[in-house]
Amino acid sequence: MSHQPDIIMLKSRLKEIMLDQRESFFEKKELMQRDIGLKKYINTQQIVVITGIRRCGKSSLMYIIKDEILKKTDKNNILYLNFDDERFIDLSADDFNNIFSIFLEEFNPEQNKIVFFFDEIQNAFGWEKFLNRMYEKGIKIFVTGSNATLLSSEIATSLTGRNVVLELFPFSFKEYLKLNNETFEISKLTTIKKTKIKRRFNEYIALGGFPQVLKEKNKELLKDYYNDIFYRDIIARHSITKVNEMKKISNFLASNISKIHSYNTLKDISGIKSISSIKNYLDYFENSFMFFGLSRYSYSLKKQMLGSKKIYCIDTGLATAVGFSFSKNSGRLLENMVFIELCRRGKETYYHLEKNECDFVIKDKNTIISAIQVTKELEHKNEKREFQGLLNAMDAYGLDSGLILTGDQEDIIRINGKTIELKPIWLWALE
Repeated sequence: MSHQPDIIMLKSRLKEIMLDQRESFFEKKELMQRDIGLKKYINTQQIVVITGIRRCGKSSLMYIIKDEILKKTDKNNILYLNFDDERFIDLSADDFNNIFSIFLEEFNPEQNKIVFFFDEIQNAFGWEKFLNRMYEKGIKIFVTGSNATLLSSEIATSLTGRNVVLELFPFSFKEYLKLNNETFEISKLTTIKKTKIKRRFNEYIALGGFPQVLKEKNKELLKDYYNDIFYRDIIARHSITKVNEMKKISNFLASNISKIHSYNTLKDISGIKSISSIKNYLDYFENSFMFFGLSRYSYSLKKQMLGSKKIYCIDTGLATAVGFSFSKNSGRLLENMVFIELCRRGKETYYHLEKNECDFVIKDKNTIISAIQVTKELEHKNEKREFQGLLNAMDAYGLDSGLILTGDQEDIIRINGKTIELKPIWLWALE
């Protein structure tokens, strides 16, 4: 009997949070549709896990999905909770049962039409078992999360075969144009329209793709985003004590995107003595979706895993906000942008390095199907290096054609029976 008041008080607190959040979730919001085919995610019976870096638009995507679902069901059938709310800090696994019972009592939903939307699920203890049980009841579930490993490890143990992952990125260049109401037909671009799009492209490379940064054209927000991700998703989550050393690593990575880095280099610049610690720290950055390591392609999986990686940042704006000046190295920002766009398109990507380096080779099943070189401008002093790197990769994988993405050059070149296409990056990004 003595526990009853505590349980009632807890349920009343949970109810208050739920109703507060619900009001916000159902407010009308003017949100831009993302370039994602949502139909398959809405129609699947599997749990939909939306992953991605903080502030890239995961919650907004849930609002968009909710609006689509409301065309077929009543809002009383929808339960929304955001676990980034500090009032949920002491939430236990048992509280999920209370949450569900409050929802049933308050809204009397139709049992076969219930839909859950859970934001930043990785902050809630015991979520995976609850979702598993709800999935068994036939409930449709959407969750978002900002930590790749935490989500994937829990999913692997409890939700294997019961989930589909939607990896969300900051806005693409195409989405940035849509945000600015810029319409275009690639086959009918006038000189004036091309000039306007190129100006927008330069803005996009400078600002990056975080939705709020683009809406406000405010790069200062990026420093807040960085601190939020760095301290909450990396330092706090992994209980890291070597904060200054981690800062040195992140500053170095942001200042040297699109370059090959060895673990020893990072060891030297950070002062961390252990290679295994460096590897763990890089994993933490990757799990928070801030930096990505690109492996050198090799037919030996072991060589591929142990070799030096090229490092890229999730966002060109974030890289320039955290790192040093890129005024002399804008080609590296362009290469970074191309890498993220390849990820956005779901390509399995590597870099090639034998006699020469080729920025990207793309694998489909067990075969390398294309090779891409990126340069701001193809000119006399760099054309030999760029052509040789691309041709070396084309020869290595038996490719008849290759692509060089440039700032603004367009051409078809034939060398030794092979075809090389030069294409502006802004145009490629719109395809």
